[in-house]
Amino acid sequence: MQPLDIIFSIAVLIMSVVVHEVSHGYAASLLGDQTARYQGRLTLNPLKHLDPVGSILVPILTSFGGFVFGWAKPVPFNPYNLRNQRWGELIVAAAGPLSNLTIALVFGLLIRLTSVNNFLPDSFVTISAIIVGINIVLAIFNLVPIPPLDGSKILFAFLPAHLQHIREFLERYAFFLVILFVFFLWKLFSPIIVWLFALLTGLPLG
Repeated sequence: MQPLDIIFSIAVLIMSVVVHEVSHGYAASLLGDQTARYQGRLTLNPLKHLDPVGSILVPILTSFGGFVFGWAKPVPFNPYNLRNQRWGELIVAAAGPLSNLTIALVFGLLIRLTSVNNFLPDSFVTISAIIVGINIVLAIFNLVPIPPLDGSKILFAFLPAHLQHIREFLERYAFFLVILFVFFLWKLFSPIIVWLFALLTGLPLG
């Protein structure tokens, strides 16, 4: 990646993870928990959400591998304050990946409209493609059912009482499971990412 591409990709990543976290906070707020609001986290100001490792160090390091990845500080919420105790935590968890998929959908549609009407410059298509790609990756990664990723909370909402030992296992070994997934299993999701990118933009990924 060229230096300018790296800088832009990191900027897109930061704003995408900020939208992701703020979406969690707003979902919790709508369901009755104001923890994020009281802590000043319902804002798109990236300075309120930056994590020194996940928002700066990791994106810079991963950029040397030809892609950019990272995260922001999780927006806090108290599940016991949610009005819907059965599905509230699932809704809050799903709001983050859904926000990223929405961003990807919007810019994917803009790329398709541009390719048909040719009313925006090629540079806009390039920028939009980066936005779509990063947001698809964020959404898919966060839907993996390993704590602390959002997919785990979605999974736990459907687990019956007699299978709670699965939750206990995943939470106990979460760190090792995430490492295992990133280094050995994440590549298995590449076809899904490539397919989604082509579906939304009409372009091949890469």
